[in-house]
Amino acid sequence: MRLLLVLLWTWTWTWTSSALVRIPLRRMRSLRLQLRANGLLRDFLEDHRPDAFHRRYAQCYPAGALSLQAGRYSERIYNFLDAQFYGIISLGTPEQNFSVVFDTGSTDLWVPSYYCVSQACASHQRFRAFDSTSFEHGGRIFGIQYGSGRLLGVTARDTLKIGGLTILNQDFGESVYQPGAAFVMAKFDGILGMAFPPLAEIPGNSAFDNMMSQKTVDQPVFSFYLRGGTRRGGPHGELLLGGTDEALYTGPISWVPVTLKEYWQIKMDRVAVQGAGSLCPRGCQTIVDTGTSLIAGPMADILSLHQQIGATPTIAGEFVVDCVRLSSLPGVTFVLGGVEYALRAEQYVRKERFADRELCFTGFQTVEMISSEGPLWILGDVFLTQFYSVFDRGQDRVGFATLKQPVED
Repeated sequence: MRLLLVLLWTWTWTWTSSALVRIPLRRMRSLRLQLRANGLLRDFLEDHRPDAFHRRYAQCYPAGALSLQAGRYSERIYNFLDAQFYGIISLGTPEQNFSVVFDTGSTDLWVPSYYCVSQACASHQRFRAFDSTSFEHGGRIFGIQYGSGRLLGVTARDTLKIGGLTILNQDFGESVYQPGAAFVMAKFDGILGMAFPPLAEIPGNSAFDNMMSQKTVDQPVFSFYLRGGTRRGGPHGELLLGGTDEALYTGPISWVPVTLKEYWQIKMDRVAVQGAGSLCPRGCQTIVDTGTSLIAGPMADILSLHQQIGATPTIAGEFVVDCVRLSSLPGVTFVLGGVEYALRAEQYVRKERFADRELCFTGFQTVEMISSEGPLWILGDVFLTQFYSVFDRGQDRVGFATLKQPVED
């Protein structure tokens, strides 16, 4: 359930240790703003009404949203809050650069093939296997199901570089068909998945599994510092491979064990609106997902949450609040491992201007996603931009800490 938005940027550098690698991250430009520039939001602006609550709840649920069926991962590419993050990798010898989303909600690495036939590939960097002296044919076809259709490709193997870190014999996919308009509009080239092996559609080790097996990182840990808001210039965050950066957070890291090693799935104790534990009162499962812009949850819970904060659904499946009421909106708190992580209204609402109108969109969205542990929530970038997040493959746990310089939106 993602519309990934990207700005191409090629600055990467390493820290003083070759086994601890920093990848600066950039936010992507809002796809909604691109659509607005192309005049494609006219229907939304004409149809939006303050009394939209009379619409049936079924209309609030976006078709093709993220789902889990038969153990396979299906996602919709979409953006909501200018909060998707990307960095630069290279493949092949000599190096060919690609912008990728570092996605904890999937496992595979793929980039467009030179032979891709989709319109989306024409405006993106494409991998030229014939130019790489270290390339090996994988010889297998793979497919990844997205909301707009099935991405198809062929498997390959080559040298992967992230910053100054080199991973040999990395299995990846070359996409030859990318479905839907979202891939055309987005400016990212591919995706580098960082979830657990069972989610993989491409045979072989994932990128981080290879980093661990080839001992190119100090620890089997990676961490994210993601900056929210509307800042311009400079990096918008950082992915650190091999450990954590104590300069970016304060206090201890609070750990929550992974409950199912597919996604980075953990137990959430409850969700409270203005201190009232009204949602998920007996605990529920949630995914920590850097590749999802929003915070998402089961329809009944998300509709209840929006009613409590006074939000109105739109025909596009998004929710808006009166911008005048922003300072008086209640806080929303997520309790993980007994620790409270509170979001103020300014942190879960984004303002956007359309012509002479200002609209305030919430950062919450409905999603019906079921695992063996029950219905799932997703803690995406709306949540992750407010806390330092750590993903520990050695002990299968996720950690959160307070940012040393809190993100102000």
